[in-house]
Amino acid sequence: MGARASKDTPEGLAKLAQEKGVEFARLQFVDILGIVKSVVIPVERLERALEDGVRFDGSSIQGFVRVEESDMLLMPDPNTFTCFDWQEILAPPGRGGDRARGIPTARLICDVYRPDYAPFEGCPRLILKRVVAEAAEMDFIMRVGPEIEFYLFERGADGEGTTETRDQGAYLDLSPVDKGEEARRHMAVALKRLGLEIEASHHENSPGQHEIGLRHADPVVIADRIATARIIIRRIAAQYGLHATFMPKPVFGINGSGLHMHQSLYRGRRNAFFKEDAPMGLSGVAHHYVGGLMEHARALSLVTNPLINSYKRLVPGYEAPVHITWSARNRSPLIRVPAAAGDDSRVELRSPDPACNPYLALAAMLKAGLDGVIAKTVPPPPVNRNVYALSEAETRSLGIQPLPRTLQEAMGEMRRSALMREALGETIFHQYLQAKQIEWELYRDQVDQWELEQYLDKY
Repeated sequence: MGARASKDTPEGLAKLAQEKGVEFARLQFVDILGIVKSVVIPVERLERALEDGVRFDGSSIQGFVRVEESDMLLMPDPNTFTCFDWQEILAPPGRGGDRARGIPTARLICDVYRPDYAPFEGCPRLILKRVVAEAAEMDFIMRVGPEIEFYLFERGADGEGTTETRDQGAYLDLSPVDKGEEARRHMAVALKRLGLEIEASHHENSPGQHEIGLRHADPVVIADRIATARIIIRRIAAQYGLHATFMPKPVFGINGSGLHMHQSLYRGRRNAFFKEDAPMGLSGVAHHYVGGLMEHARALSLVTNPLINSYKRLVPGYEAPVHITWSARNRSPLIRVPAAAGDDSRVELRSPDPACNPYLALAAMLKAGLDGVIAKTVPPPPVNRNVYALSEAETRSLGIQPLPRTLQEAMGEMRRSALMREALGETIFHQYLQAKQIEWELYRDQVDQWELEQYLDKY
């Protein structure tokens, strides 16, 4: 019997795919807004794709290149090779077997290059890799674990998403009164089948709201996994006649959905955030990292909270942060220090939401934290009070700044940020701002239902 194929070479990976019965390979990448795109090729072309890339029209992708320079290359990352069976993945737990078996599909996530094989400066995944490399030059490895929140709503008569739910569950409830618990369990099983490590999954605070937390890992791996999880969660929700949405604030008067990011820096196998005899068990590196996040928090907002709707989540009273504070004792600040020690020492940034481009958001966060470490930025004292209950005079006296309250305000902060320009690179910095400006202007010119209800009969 001959030796089994390995993933170490393009030839070996292509042979492995064929041994597994793969007929097609799906090549995925994201645009600057974090929307997943894909190209499907027959498995016979996989070896050549791994060696030479696959050409596509970059001028048709949001924020990529102009028509006159449209040819771009997708270069698959062999480390992201996953072979799965869609029918098996989508089959409810316990209902697998022969009936659930279909045609295996290969999935690879790609970086985007120019036709001359130069890295494309508008590729979000390469932007994150560059910042990760900067951390490595400082002898740091970032580890990050996300908590992905989302809503499961009923579908309308024509299959469209609604904001209706039969679920009356609350935080950690075991049996919501609709299919939400069953669907969420299926999602967790499917993600495990795809190799994603699940930290926990549970019902969140509001009716129809759920959370799946991923085990911490390298930031590029985590960004890949967030992008994958969003696809799988939507596909499985549809199997149950539900609509999964990562919209930050889909319903007025209840909690919005966040993408809390637990993050730490390591030196080798040692957690550089931990110091046993220090307050909160945090080292100087951790304090400076927090200082960097806080100093650049307002400029970060446009990539961590990218939608007009994002700022309807960042309001008092719904557990989302509103002010730039940190603490170990409550859940109202921007940055929380979980009760952990040793290898689990970390800080949790609570402002990001699940609509963000995870590659750009992680690049910006890491860049801000590293800037704090380089500059030895000292964060202000922790605020161990309920920040929502502080008056405006109290927040001023404590020197507490608010997060941006609108997308327009966040755009202004990003425009003025040299760090954000450096983190994202000139291409994404300008293209992203341009896309958000268009979004804001379209929103600004709309006449919405609230205005009609308030003004139509009065004036």
